[in-house]
Amino acid sequence: MAGEAFYITTPIYYVNGSPHIGHAYTTIAADVAARYHRMMGQDVRFLTGTDEHGQKVLEAAEKRGLAPKAHCDELVVEWKAMMERLNVQFDRFIRTTDDDHVAVVQRVLQKLFDAGEIYKGEYEGWYLVKDEIFITDKEREERIASGELSEADFKRITESNYFFRMGNYREKLLAHIEAHPDFIQPTSRRNEVLGFLKKGLGDLCISRPKSRMSWGIELPFDADFVCYVWFDALLNYLTGTGFHPDGDEAYRTWWPASYQLIGKDILTTHSVYWTTMLMAMEVPLPEHIFAHGWWVSSEGDKIGKSAGNAIDVDVLCDAFGVDAVRYFFLREIRFGADGAFSYDGFLGRYNTDLANDFGNLAHRGLSMTTKWIGTTPPERAAPDPELAQVARTSLAAYHQHLSVLSYKEALEALFELIKAGNKYIDTRQPWALNKGGQTEALAAVMRDVLEVCAVAAYALLPVLPTKAAELLAKLGLSADDADQVLATLAKGDGVLDLMSRSTGLSTGDPLFPRFREMPTQIAALFAEEDDVDDAEVPLPDIDWIEYGDFAKLQLKIGKVLEASDHPDADKLLVMKVDVGEARPRTICAGIKSVFAPEDLVGRTVVVVANLKPRKLRGIPSEGMILAASGEAVVDLVSAKAEPGNTVS
Repeated sequence: MAGEAFYITTPIYYVNGSPHIGHAYTTIAADVAARYHRMMGQDVRFLTGTDEHGQKVLEAAEKRGLAPKAHCDELVVEWKAMMERLNVQFDRFIRTTDDDHVAVVQRVLQKLFDAGEIYKGEYEGWYLVKDEIFITDKEREERIASGELSEADFKRITESNYFFRMGNYREKLLAHIEAHPDFIQPTSRRNEVLGFLKKGLGDLCISRPKSRMSWGIELPFDADFVCYVWFDALLNYLTGTGFHPDGDEAYRTWWPASYQLIGKDILTTHSVYWTTMLMAMEVPLPEHIFAHGWWVSSEGDKIGKSAGNAIDVDVLCDAFGVDAVRYFFLREIRFGADGAFSYDGFLGRYNTDLANDFGNLAHRGLSMTTKWIGTTPPERAAPDPELAQVARTSLAAYHQHLSVLSYKEALEALFELIKAGNKYIDTRQPWALNKGGQTEALAAVMRDVLEVCAVAAYALLPVLPTKAAELLAKLGLSADDADQVLATLAKGDGVLDLMSRSTGLSTGDPLFPRFREMPTQIAALFAEEDDVDDAEVPLPDIDWIEYGDFAKLQLKIGKVLEASDHPDADKLLVMKVDVGEARPRTICAGIKSVFAPEDLVGRTVVVVANLKPRKLRGIPSEGMILAASGEAVVDLVSAKAEPGNTVS
């Protein structure tokens, strides 16, 4: 694998709107593959970008009162921001309005026209504006009958246009797919394309008259027409390699593409339109076209803005962190299948895999080692043989799966090692070894645990680039030599023998703190806005707040340990309150008129725990007690409630 070129592409995203979860999913998948192959010593090119021509873009721009290019210039900022937020490292962000791409499209059109592969003809039929494609009467009837679309989504068009002789390549394409079983993936999509082709294949309309739609690349042989957006857009994958029909063969460094990632909704355009275009151009086909599935809601509906159930990836990143978002998308479902998204599912996956398994292993290993042995990794004669074998088996499966984009399976394989590391701690009980003074045995166990952490951190760098690098730093290792390390580990060499290069250990905070409840950013999304019956007695005119403001409060159970009069305030009591932390809090409360100090000791109260501390008449107050007149101030919670429990 080392030294070979690896070229991966995402679809170029249509800028008639803002990015959503589906775009994030594809882009993360491509980024992880690109990072992995770079670490394995390959020359990598990762292409993504935006598709900026066509009727939908024109209509979106007109609605905003902007010229199409100005509309695209604004939205491109959003797309690049999405990729930066998700820590995506592309090699080129291509726009179909880029000069080099326009030049490629026009020259390809001219050469195909000169070769007789493009001809002028008449078209009469249905046009689906949403997808910018012409369809047959039967296809229209089927899509209306399914409830997917309505009659209003289709326009009847009669016009002169230019056509690409796509039908001439049906048999050749069928033969290629049959001879290369992994060309179109997964198998279900391959079978779908085969079924489509076996019904026959007509020619493809590749122009639009300027009188109807002017936003596109002008045909070089007829200035009254622009190029059909799909013919234009697909050529970007070649433009991104440096290809030009009249240029040299330098583009072959990257072409054919190793993987072209697409959503299943654009399978036909990529596996039929694109492939036959390449055949007509006498350019090799990509090695693999991989059509992944959709994220759907718990009710089974596709997630997206048009369905009104879009997932805000920024909110997920704010709540759980970018690396957790990257991990969830690739671990939760098999790449290629549809997957149901829920916030509860996200929280469960985060806590189980990242907090309890990976984060816990790292924090336990570092904390126990630095506490009992020191910041220098301990020495031991040889790694535990059983743990070393688990490491070799886990890594072999990880590499095997990740090299073919089986992300879920790769992560499952790697987490077998992480789970084995946690089990190793539980079985060997280093706390007992430390208590018993078995220093040599303790050193061996902790060194093995740290080695497992190091292996996992290096292997997870493509998926968790920030958190894995953070763990390596705590281990006294560097992500800079990850390409050498991962390639060595892939051969089965150096397994559980990485810590000898460590510069010293540090502990710090857990990589993935466990969430005991849904983060406030997510909880705020589910705030109910009940309708108020106007016939009822009107509510008072008060200063209303949003649920998001309330959600910022951290209310905790407290137990009063001590209470006394404030020495310099007639209405204040000073209390020591246990809220489940390392030390009690000092809280001043204006409830002296209701309670004698001795009446409060041992009572349960509700504390606003995240109120910024301030001094009240010279004494610091580290929170606030919820208070009302009379007995309402205390003992309003279950007797089972413990100090530090959250009130919600």
